[in-house]
Amino acid sequence: MDFIHFNSISEVHRVMGFEKPQHPLISIFQHKPGYAQGMEDMRITSSLYFIALKEGFRGSFAYGRNSYDFEEGSMIFMAPGQVMGSKEVEEESDARGWSLLFHPDLIRKSELGKTIDSYSFFDYEVNEALHISDKEKKVLNDLLEKIQEEIASNIDKHSQKLIVTNVQLLLDYCTRYYDRQFYTRSNLNQDVFSRFEHLLKEYFRSEKQLATGIPSVRFCSEKLNMSANYLSDLLKKETGRNAQDHIHSFVIDKAKTLLLNSNEPVSQVAFGLGFEYSQHFSKMFKAKTGMSPREYRSVN
Repeated sequence: MDFIHFNSISEVHRVMGFEKPQHPLISIFQHKPGYAQGMEDMRITSSLYFIALKEGFRGSFAYGRNSYDFEEGSMIFMAPGQVMGSKEVEEESDARGWSLLFHPDLIRKSELGKTIDSYSFFDYEVNEALHISDKEKKVLNDLLEKIQEEIASNIDKHSQKLIVTNVQLLLDYCTRYYDRQFYTRSNLNQDVFSRFEHLLKEYFRSEKQLATGIPSVRFCSEKLNMSANYLSDLLKKETGRNAQDHIHSFVIDKAKTLLLNSNEPVSQVAFGLGFEYSQHFSKMFKAKTGMSPREYRSVN
């Protein structure tokens, strides 16, 4: 499989056979049958942010370790440095949608440049895509038209701010729609939460912590076949706590039981829970309970 890396908007336009971009740092193009011709079986990385709405496509679209069928229409997000590719994409008469690409330099001096990492869906896997309703689609398409109007206009001192403001609005609406998606999939989320808890219990039951330490969010997310950010966001929406908080709380609950049902030194309890250094355990325990392990043991 061939690899290709895009450093700029101009490179994307050249490789895709488009006209020269109207703006050096941002571009929007509409999807049409055959628009990705020649890109099949390619693995793509870039220095750009990428947002796409896919509709009317058959076949699959690879992203990270997974692939996703876009027949029903979904949105995906890609940050600079991530790997993406298309494979087995068949031309469809009703293929539609759009892609928005922008270079980090577009937002570097703006408020969005400071907060872009908070949009955690840029690190989701493609099978965690955003599915939007027709009403939601209209909101996003309206914002896209405003961005396109600014790109097509003569660039003046207001252009950059207006473009970035509308890009941020688009991302904020996507955040709202992801919240809606988490909410409407509550039963599925509860199943994930149950599997997550079972995974933690099984991890410690089999004493894996003695060899590999406390389970990480990444370890748990990979076992559950989802990205670390998606798992944390799902748990946060469902329970008010992210994955890291749940892992730490689980460990502290086990620590409480061990402290009150054995005379082992605190350091031994720490090592048994997977801590390499007992002071790290004591610090976490105090942060969670308001007292040191020795204090907890003495007052209970």
